[in-house]
Amino acid sequence: MDLTQNNINTLFAQLGLASSDAQIDEFIATHKIQDTTLLQDAPFWDEAQKHFLTESLNEDGAWSEVVDELDVRLRQGK
Repeated sequence: MDLTQNNINTLFAQLGLASSDAQIDEFIATHKIQDTTLLQDAPFWDEAQKHFLTESLNEDGAWSEVVDELDVRLRQGK
């Protein structure tokens, strides 16, 4: 059984990104997406990150809520 907590910090770690609160805030402050861009199509993801985000959203599984949170934060810049 997987007991990993799916939160914004573990999502960033899963994506291979720095995952402290300050590092996440910095990433979000410097990476914004427009309303017309799908999260997984943002230009700053590599192919593996795009694939993970796409699969997480399509499966509507354990990561989907946190991926949605990331989507909102990137659009709002917070």
